[in-house]
Amino acid sequence: MSPLAATLAMTLGVTLVIMLVLWILATLRRDVSLVDIYWGLGFPVVAWLALFRNGSAPRPLVMAIFVTVWGVRLAAYLLWRKWGEGEDRRYTAMRDHHGPKFWWVSLFTVFLLQGVILWWVAFPFQVAAVHAGPKAMTWSDITGAALWLVGFLFEAIGDTQMARFQSDAANKGQVMDRGLWRYTRHPNYFGEFLMAWGYYLLSLAAGGGWTFLSPLIMTALLLKVSGVSLLESTITARRPGYADYQRRTNAFLPWPPRNPASP
Repeated sequence: MSPLAATLAMTLGVTLVIMLVLWILATLRRDVSLVDIYWGLGFPVVAWLALFRNGSAPRPLVMAIFVTVWGVRLAAYLLWRKWGEGEDRRYTAMRDHHGPKFWWVSLFTVFLLQGVILWWVAFPFQVAAVHAGPKAMTWSDITGAALWLVGFLFEAIGDTQMARFQSDAANKGQVMDRGLWRYTRHPNYFGEFLMAWGYYLLSLAAGGGWTFLSPLIMTALLLKVSGVSLLESTITARRPGYADYQRRTNAFLPWPPRNPASP
């Protein structure tokens, strides 16, 4: 077995075992939201496992540090936001739909599926850990690091601005349209998009060009599956002013707000 195949097999096995343990805990607690908190932590786990197995070369070490900073911050933020709130409404709806079968269905459609997606999206880290690439920085390294930094700031600042907005009782039921949220309805998702492509660029010098499906999958998730589309499918009913916000503010790419009266 090649070093890359062995690394991929190891990280997949560890990821699925962790997801199985999380599923057991979630079933006992009746709270599938645990999987969301682990999403951010799962990438550092894969990155450091691949790094330790193949040696700590500079490029994969930098990538592991970057993804750890992102993952720990995201997990801590989601844990703080979830504390005392109970299960996320998405999973409660799934639980109501599947009834007594939910505990079994959730193993495959939530935990194991997310584990496989996480492992696949983390290919750039694993390829870079195995092949390392040149020690000198390349244009793709510099561009990738810059994209990661801008993306991280978008997500972290956007989350902080939203947390402050929601902590004010006077804003209950209102639409957040200040700060970064004035220019994009989802600065946090846009930030994750930039970081995903930043990791890909960082992997190029280590032979990661073929892993382009990893950031593409993340982009599809953010836009069409668990990100923008899913969140906005119900938010208009919960926040009457959101339709007007949609008309004047880009969903994803930051841009100055439009005149609501314009087409």
